[in-house]
Amino acid sequence: MGIAMLFEHKNEELFTLNRADTEQPLSSYAMFSFELDGAHWPSVEHYYQAMKFEDEAHRNKIRECASAAEAAKLGKSRRAKRRKDWKKTSTVVMTRGTYIKCKTHPEIAEQLLSTGELRIAELSGYDYFWGSGRDMRGKNNFGKVLMAVRDKLKTEA
Repeated sequence: MGIAMLFEHKNEELFTLNRADTEQPLSSYAMFSFELDGAHWPSVEHYYQAMKFEDEAHRNKIRECASAAEAAKLGKSRRAKRRKDWKKTSTVVMTRGTYIKCKTHPEIAEQLLSTGELRIAELSGYDYFWGSGRDMRGKNNFGKVLMAVRDKLKTEA
């Protein structure tokens, strides 16, 4: 299993991970496939990156990438036109993909539920939107996505 650990920050115990860690099942880059929106997705990152675009051919090109890193690179390319509503919907897309991955793979849902009530932080020294940033002042939206999915799974249990 990838690097995920308990970490203490300002006297608060955190469950930490990096979403690009392909060995950590809770990561968006981990290759755990699922079906969503009429297609088979190799990882949450594939789904997330493809959903940035309205063009079906470009979405399929991303979906067919051999790795999540390759999908992310193609999804960050400015060659194709992004959806106009992407800034508003990006977190919803990440949440949907993560939730369906957990529903498809019960062992991943169990790992997420095993974090209990701990705050989850995505450790990224450069990403202040999805991650905590190098100074833990980032928005930590990936951590928030995981905690929201965890809460939904608890409610359903």
